[in-house]
Amino acid sequence: MNISGIIIGLLSFAIIGIFHPIVIKSEYYFGKRIWSLFLVAGLIACFCSVIAANNTISALLAVIGFTSFWSIKELYEQEERVRKGWFPANPKKSYPAGKTTG
Repeated sequence: MNISGIIIGLLSFAIIGIFHPIVIKSEYYFGKRIWSLFLVAGLIACFCSVIAANNTISALLAVIGFTSFWSIKELYEQEERVRKGWFPANPKKSYPAGKTTG
């Protein structure tokens, strides 16, 4: 019996769920300027996916990589959610005049 598909599906679900609060906290403390960190993490994970010998590990690294790429988009959308008041803005962050978020 091959359960690698179930393992990949379950861990993909967990990875995406873990990245959601990471994006929220990243935007709260650093703003969208941290997007390059997600880019580098995604590139590293995708590169490691290509060289991984195990197919399950390779697939999970690819999921991490592309979730990191998707997180860049979510950072910008999170900034918009904060601007709309759906999420709290960080009162300790300094924002440019006329803007709610960094």
